[in-house]
Amino acid sequence: MTYVVTDNCIRCKYMDCVEVCPVDCFYEGENMLVIHPDECIDCGVCEPECPAEAIKPDTEPNLDKWLQLNAEYADKWPNITVKREAPADAKERDGETGKFEKYFSAEAGEGD
Repeated sequence: MTYVVTDNCIRCKYMDCVEVCPVDCFYEGENMLVIHPDECIDCGVCEPECPAEAIKPDTEPNLDKWLQLNAEYADKWPNITVKREAPADAKERDGETGKFEKYFSAEAGEGD
């Protein structure tokens, strides 16, 4: 089992999770984070730290798309281990529907 980052992270991109991850398995895109499934040790400490509740265990139903997306972009984006500020409009975007279709960017973030 692994944890995956889902669409509610898009344009929220809170980074509380990266600070607590003991194995540094988060990777940063332009407007979201992903978890590398081969590096995640299933400790679960990141899940309760996410204010947007965007981190889920891959055992929950209908997360195959997100597991694939996390795996793909974790190999393309830079590693992130240091918490930075969330976007200014993160609270307004939290819970918005259709975020993947509207806002997803394949561009890499800054990383560490």
